[in-house]
Amino acid sequence: MPVIDKRPSWDAYFMEITILVAKRSTCLRRAVGAVVVQNRRILATGYNGAPSGVMHCVEKGCLRETMKVASGERHELCRGIHAEQNAIIQAAYHGVSIRGSLLYCTNLPCSICTKMLINAGIKEICYKEGYADELSLSLLDEADIHLRQVVAIQDN
Repeated sequence: MPVIDKRPSWDAYFMEITILVAKRSTCLRRAVGAVVVQNRRILATGYNGAPSGVMHCVEKGCLRETMKVASGERHELCRGIHAEQNAIIQAAYHGVSIRGSLLYCTNLPCSICTKMLINAGIKEICYKEGYADELSLSLLDEADIHLRQVVAIQDN
């Protein structure tokens, strides 16, 4: 088999990177990674975890577990920042516009992240797995942001 046939598709390539980014997560409930891509170039990455200089949940414990908060609810009750938020912040911190970009994410963004992604100008979201937040889907549809599920290489 020629080497060219062994190369992953661009979607598989970026989703695999997103899965790798998620491995930096310090969340005890779900490791999420996000990668912002434009013209097949990575602009920013993010994973979920506590803000810089603040103790991570792996050190301090999970506030959401302690309070018995269900997944997809009460996003403000968490020490961590979502992967999508960290990717947007990283781009802004370094002065990189992400307008018109694609977002690869291990999970479908929550409604809070969705609102931020809409205002940041993301045009398409490629995700690996869903997330329990119906408002997110409604907002993405209304904002006409293309959404598609991508299978990673390890899933094949």
